Amino acid sequence: MKISPFAPENLADMPVIDGVSFASTEAGIRYLGRKDLMLAVLSQQTVVAGTLTRSRTSSSAVDWCRTQLAHGKARALVVNSGNANAFTGLKGRRAVEITAQRAGIAAGCAPHEVMIASTGVIGEALDPDRFTHLLADLAANVDRNGWHDAASAIMTTDTYAKLSTRTVQIDGTDIHINGFAKGAGMIAPDMATMLSFIFTNAPISQTVLQALCSQYVKGSFNSITVDSDTSTSDTLLLFATATAKIAPITRLDDPRLEEFGAALGALMLDLAHQIVKDGEGVSKFITVQVRGAEHDKAAKIVALSIANSPLVKTAMAGEDPNWGRIIMAVGKAGEQADRDQLGIWFGDIEVARDGEVAPDYHEEHGAAYMKGAEITIKVDLGIGEGAAVIWTCDLTHE
Repeated sequence: MKISPFAPENLADMPVIDGVSFASTEAGIRYLGRKDLMLAVLSQQTVVAGTLTRSRTSSSAVDWCRTQLAHGKARALVVNSGNANAFTGLKGRRAVEITAQRAGIAAGCAPHEVMIASTGVIGEALDPDRFTHLLADLAANVDRNGWHDAASAIMTTDTYAKLSTRTVQIDGTDIHINGFAKGAGMIAPDMATMLSFIFTNAPISQTVLQALCSQYVKGSFNSITVDSDTSTSDTLLLFATATAKIAPITRLDDPRLEEFGAALGALMLDLAHQIVKDGEGVSKFITVQVRGAEHDKAAKIVALSIANSPLVKTAMAGEDPNWGRIIMAVGKAGEQADRDQLGIWFGDIEVARDGEVAPDYHEEHGAAYMKGAEITIKVDLGIGEGAAVIWTCDLTHE
């Protein structure tokens, strides 16, 4: 498998977060010679928030998490790669129940305190006997520094592990936020992303944590697309271990949340960008900015129309400044646009103005810009104040 040209030279150096430890192993669920099962064990006071796929064919693990999120507590997280346990009927539900029971025994908690995620092939039954017997040994050997192995164990077609970390100070105490994610194909989230797990030592109530999760997912994981396809398994879980020695944060208007929220949003955006930069066969990272729409929702629809267009994506792959394809994508979105006020830019190069080619635009300038690894397409619809940003990649032969 060809490594993404955007793969980092080194993985992020992740600080310890008190209250969370990991263990990973090779269970042989689908892959040989690589880790494909991870267990996280969490402090007794840990609360969890999350967002899940809106797919009507969601996996059994997603259905389980949707139910358990109502409890708001988590003591363990089990993730396997290689098999999504999706479209597997009663067998799938039974596999999740058995996993929760055995992970609960291993971690010393109730089954409903176990969160579960699976990723991989759809439609094949997941046999819990292939891996659940390993959970007790994993629980006995968890490591507070096991971030890199955990991030690698959840990969499928990813070419590199995706990790990110931020640290802020609240009341003189270091508050850490660590996260990792996986995803390369079947990426057009309608909630979060393929799989993403974020942890903090901050003592935050579950209701506040859920509000933050829902707020920051909008401009990060819900603003990326690789191939326009929403997965059956999309799961974002945000855990707060409450091990930092500060007064609990129980209100959204707590001023201490301002810096924390900004850091959380930045981390989520970083992970979302890493997913796009590892899109299957990627050679370009593309930012689509739309402004001047009737409202923000309309701007996002237009931006997604551009970002998901196979013709736009192949033009970017071929380094062809074919701005007519952008005009096409704007028009087919179905939102209001004024043809005679429409403006288009490649980066800072004005391509079109007032519904026609810009007087100073020369195609060779656009072609030169297209040779860069990162491309920005800007569109002004010319009718309102709505704006949105979507991140995507090109569509290459690979």
